Amino acid sequence: MPMSDAARGTPTQTADVSPDLLESWMRAGDTVLVDVREDYEHAEERIEGAKLRPLSAFDARAIRSEVGDRRVVFHCRSGKRSLDAAKQYGQDGEPTFHLAGGIEGWKASGRAVLRPVSTPRLPIMRQVQIAAGALVAIGVVLGVTVSPWFLGISAFVGCGLMFAGFSGWCGMAKLLAAMPWNTASHASKAAEIGR
Repeated sequence: MPMSDAARGTPTQTADVSPDLLESWMRAGDTVLVDVREDYEHAEERIEGAKLRPLSAFDARAIRSEVGDRRVVFHCRSGKRSLDAAKQYGQDGEPTFHLAGGIEGWKASGRAVLRPVSTPRLPIMRQVQIAAGALVAIGVVLGVTVSPWFLGISAFVGCGLMFAGFSGWCGMAKLLAAMPWNTASHASKAAEIGR
């Protein structure tokens, strides 16, 4: 478990990095971009050159030994998880960095992302929305027509969605990502495409 800033002594200084600045740092070759999203998110779209190190299995020591003395910039979808990662990574007042706005900010700035050439499937989060909505609807229908106990299905799914929103970890997304229709095309070639 990572130590808190207070336990380390000096608070970590975390700075937002603009897409322009990140691009120039990466061109210079002294910066490593670390994607802290989950593997299914990284497989759907990614910034070229980003290394995947999900926040759910974050290991600051392993990243430090891998990157050496190069600067590390973290990114996620919108910036919340990468800010958490940057804070965990920092030590003794050392400045840490994360991409402002995450990959969404990167795309909004007009920069390209890599996506698999063929993606016939729906994105995982859309699959989660469909599955969660179906489970809630089934729970309500069964709760009204068969037994009120079936309303527990809807309550369970609702609590799971709230937990996913607060924590950034979604069990249903992990389960759906492991389904055969989602694993077959992940090894396909990637193409660079704009937003």
